[in-house]
Amino acid sequence: MTEETRRPGRPGRRPPEVRCRAGAVQAAAVPDAAPGAASGAHACDGLRIETARVGVGTAVVAVAGEIDLRTAGPLRDRLVEMHGRLPGAGPRRLVADFAAVPFCDAAGLGALVAAHNQISADGGEIALAGVRPAQLRLLMITGLHRLFAIHRDVEAALSGQDSPTRSG
Repeated sequence: MTEETRRPGRPGRRPPEVRCRAGAVQAAAVPDAAPGAASGAHACDGLRIETARVGVGTAVVAVAGEIDLRTAGPLRDRLVEMHGRLPGAGPRRLVADFAAVPFCDAAGLGALVAAHNQISADGGEIALAGVRPAQLRLLMITGLHRLFAIHRDVEAALSGQDSPTRSG
């Protein structure tokens, strides 16, 4: 159908709703948890980012939900913000627990790289834990396994018992 033969849309017709992979309608951004909330939880468009554990110089950040164009920016911002709040002097490390992340697209990878760049400029690092096989394959294909230490789970990331999937 060409532009000339295409029927004009009906006036007042709403555009289709955007649905996530699970079929739920994407709503407006969910308000952040109350400022200074003890859980450190943050939710936006179905992505939940929560501080699971904090130690001196290290924090575990539990990420749950799909990371895509809508949620990549809030993820990047939240990781950088959490890194800035870590107690202690010297190197500071975030361990992002991806065990509850079923999907991460190129925008999500870009957000991780942007957060890494900001955090590493401040002397910190981001390690990934619990990355699913499909996401690990994407990290390997794009070469990002060289940028992030990737561990099988949070405990391994914290103890350093397994060798991270990072070379170079």
